[in-house]
Amino acid sequence: MITVIVPVIVLIVLIMVKKIPFVGGKVTYALIIAGLLALLMGGVFNPLQWVLAWIDGIDKLAWIMALNIFGSIYAASQTEMKTLDLVLNVARVSLGRSPKGLIVAIILVLGLAGSLLGDSVASATVVGILVIGILSDMQISAAGIGCIIMMGASLGSIMPPITQAVFLASSLAQVDTTPVVNISYITVGIGFVICTIYAVFAFVKIKALPEHLIPNKTAGQIMHGNWHLMLPLAVLILLVILQTAAGINLVQMATGPLMGWLSNITILKGLSNNIVTFLITATLVSLFFKPVRKNLPKVVKNGVVGALPAVKVELGAALLLGAFYAAGQIEAVQAFAASMEAGALKVSGGLGILLISALTGSQSTGQNTIFSFLAPALASVGVDPVHAAVASAHIASGGQAFPPVSAPALAISAVVESILVQKLGKDAGKVDPIRVMVLTLPMSIYFVIVGFLFLFI
Repeated sequence: MITVIVPVIVLIVLIMVKKIPFVGGKVTYALIIAGLLALLMGGVFNPLQWVLAWIDGIDKLAWIMALNIFGSIYAASQTEMKTLDLVLNVARVSLGRSPKGLIVAIILVLGLAGSLLGDSVASATVVGILVIGILSDMQISAAGIGCIIMMGASLGSIMPPITQAVFLASSLAQVDTTPVVNISYITVGIGFVICTIYAVFAFVKIKALPEHLIPNKTAGQIMHGNWHLMLPLAVLILLVILQTAAGINLVQMATGPLMGWLSNITILKGLSNNIVTFLITATLVSLFFKPVRKNLPKVVKNGVVGALPAVKVELGAALLLGAFYAAGQIEAVQAFAASMEAGALKVSGGLGILLISALTGSQSTGQNTIFSFLAPALASVGVDPVHAAVASAHIASGGQAFPPVSAPALAISAVVESILVQKLGKDAGKVDPIRVMVLTLPMSIYFVIVGFLFLFI
């Protein structure tokens, strides 16, 4: 086990100790160094074998990288079309005629944005900016605004159909995403209900909306002349529903043998993933709209730039994952797990994912660091790999929202503060990100509880 423990410790130290020259705090570099160390300690000294191990790791995570890139381009196209603005206005008309109803509408739209963009920060940026002023006019504190936006966006980011945390967990556990996704619809749906009730009773203090926040149009009036902006979103939802509910894949039927051919090519097989092809299809539909066609270079650039941070981390994780398989660390972990009491492995493994996610503020780092070798260990003691993937995704998502380093909370607090400073002035617009993280704990704790439950089912 020493060949496993040392690279993991080195990885954690490099991530946490930011004062280390050149590599401190840089997750991608830390993953690469830990991967190379794992290869050397496993007796793999040939650089060609290092490259092959890296290619194998990239192949395993290729569809996740493709998901990030094409998901981000799709999100950029919808931002250009202002589709989510339209969704928000319709939700406000339908639910937002009372203070509590407006909170419900905002959380639902943030959740929808997160589930379609696959990222909490993207959801907070695209939709959160639109609702900060509204929440402020409802006399909700700056930290309360940050909490509401973070809960809606974070719940959305793990809610299928576009859910990076669930897809990454499924990939690391090497299981089909469908059962993991189907379970997550239920667990995250319950989370929405819990967090919405919490937000309504914790933050709504006024009994009636200010007059200027009461919609003066019907949903039909808002949709009139704008309904066509929903077409790419409708296509994406239709494709997902048909695949999930009926097993019908329209894209696969339309492309014939192309997807089958792609699925057998190393790394490029990532493009044949169902969700990736659905995102590409929805993006192609958006090309029928002038704002996207006219600004296509900007849309693609914004999408690729937005995806790069995640892809860089995944490239580093690919080397670590490939190294663990090539140098025998996976077998070592499985052998050790076989001699370990199952309950202790589940608890220690779950706490490891939680700790790294909380200390780095990133669910992907928590999963890439711990779950990459924990998944086969859990399987060796009888944990259903589907349940293990559900557990990892939920624990890591909960952990990344914990104090004191939650990256989404820091980013969301900065967005909220920038808008409130313009609206209320420098002092009144200050947002304490730690306070936001503390207020968000009910959601974080719920995710962690769900994760541990699935480890013991």
